[in-house]
Amino acid sequence: MRQGGLVRFDRGDEVVVGGDSPIRYQLASVSKQFTATALLLLAQDGRVSLDDPLERWIAGWPGVTLHHLLAHTSGIGHWDDYAIDLGVRVERAELVETFRSVPPLFAPGASWRYSSPAYVLAAQVVERVAGMAYPDFLTGRVFGPAGLTATFAGAPGDRIGIAAGHDEHGAPVPSWDLEVVNMGAGDVWSTTGDLVRWMARLWAGDVLREPWRTLMLTERAATGQADDFSRGYGYGWFVGSYHGEPWFQHDGHNAGYKTFAACLPESDRRVVVLSNSEELEPAALFTLLRSLL
Repeated sequence: MRQGGLVRFDRGDEVVVGGDSPIRYQLASVSKQFTATALLLLAQDGRVSLDDPLERWIAGWPGVTLHHLLAHTSGIGHWDDYAIDLGVRVERAELVETFRSVPPLFAPGASWRYSSPAYVLAAQVVERVAGMAYPDFLTGRVFGPAGLTATFAGAPGDRIGIAAGHDEHGAPVPSWDLEVVNMGAGDVWSTTGDLVRWMARLWAGDVLREPWRTLMLTERAATGQADDFSRGYGYGWFVGSYHGEPWFQHDGHNAGYKTFAACLPESDRRVVVLSNSEELEPAALFTLLRSLL
């Protein structure tokens, strides 16, 4: 059944527009903040350094560090640079070899380019360092401690309350693979209420201690984008400003889903837009934001 879109906008503890829903949506690239949180927690534990080379765990990218993966400065391409069917599960070794098959777009640290494959590799590093499946690490170290009771990563299995994806015409579309191909890049499911709660806990320092929280939520690399909304990238978040007020935000797009989450901490406002339809266009999203903010 098509669930449509759901919007929630909070100022402090007051719900101004929309509300929570028990329905879980694919977060698409909004998932990347959880991948970044996982690696930063391991750094906080002293088990990795952000300057560690990726080749310590996965060979084939000389000079690439964990920082480069999280900041999109690795030179590793995005999905359109590879011959990958995002809906078909493959073995991890085959996926990694596909990533290796395309030469780096630039030397590590020399430029910025958004890269979902870099976050897939980051999630694989989390597994190897933690010695457990990536979804289990998120559940035990991120979702549980943050009180995200409706949030999970990976394929939904027999879970209930799952919003099925639809194309721009309202027809159901099959999901991308979330267990291997999109692990770490777009594999998390959540609700508006959990995401609003998450941003509040993250900003308050309840999830990551300093300096890790600040490293995540402030610019680590300039994106070169002309708009002020996303002039920089932290770790798992775009950073910039909305009409002069600093914010951190991220959008997402998987097959059948479009999403957006933003926090404006100075005015204590958090916005979450989850849709299981590809009808939502960026222009419509910013029209909605203007009306809310």
